[in-house]
Amino acid sequence: MKKEVDLKNISRMIDVSTVRTDIVMDEVEEMIDTVIKYNCICASPMPWVTKYTIDRLKDYPDIVTTGVVSFPSGAATTANKIIEAKENIAMGCEELDMVSNVSALKSGKYDYFVDDIKAVVEAADGVPVKSIIEICYLTDDEIKKASELCVKAGVTYVKTGTGWGPKPTTVETIKLIKETIGDDALIKAAGGVRDLDTLIAMAEIGCNRFGLGVRSAGTILEEAKKRVNG
Repeated sequence: MKKEVDLKNISRMIDVSTVRTDIVMDEVEEMIDTVIKYNCICASPMPWVTKYTIDRLKDYPDIVTTGVVSFPSGAATTANKIIEAKENIAMGCEELDMVSNVSALKSGKYDYFVDDIKAVVEAADGVPVKSIIEICYLTDDEIKKASELCVKAGVTYVKTGTGWGPKPTTVETIKLIKETIGDDALIKAAGGVRDLDTLIAMAEIGCNRFGLGVRSAGTILEEAKKRVNG
């Protein structure tokens, strides 16, 4: 059953990010300006500008900053992921986006995959963890398996991608994950969500959050505003 999407408050479903390799400070400033202008739920910067972003948003308590962990490969050791998670939280991050170990998953090392995520969830100590499964590298069966294992590890969100991969998240991807995990965890779509209609279609079937690069976030938010205002 499709759910009604509240376009007026759609910004509260959107994380605006600057996590690509070639991002420059002008785009970090644009991310900050965008989340303030539209009252988005979250800003997601690269680690070296995370504290800067937190400081710039200190007067906007409704906007959180996400700390990224093990971008982009997810192949860091568990110990390093824990260090990154704790550092982000100490800086003031209120959510974490962690890349899961896709290599371990594809190698059938499911216990390692789960334990790696669980260790970060435990280190986060209540701070929501979004575990990125990088669907662009997975078969449908692997997407289902990864989603199930993320739930087992105790994540708050199953997140589809970093946005660095070769294939976009699609409506069918969200449908597959939702059918697999039901309401056991929330879902965040990221990577390839480039227009408002795609975002709405994903939200209608159960996607809860959207990671949008700063280069497309403003366009989508302006389109939503136009549709609300007629």
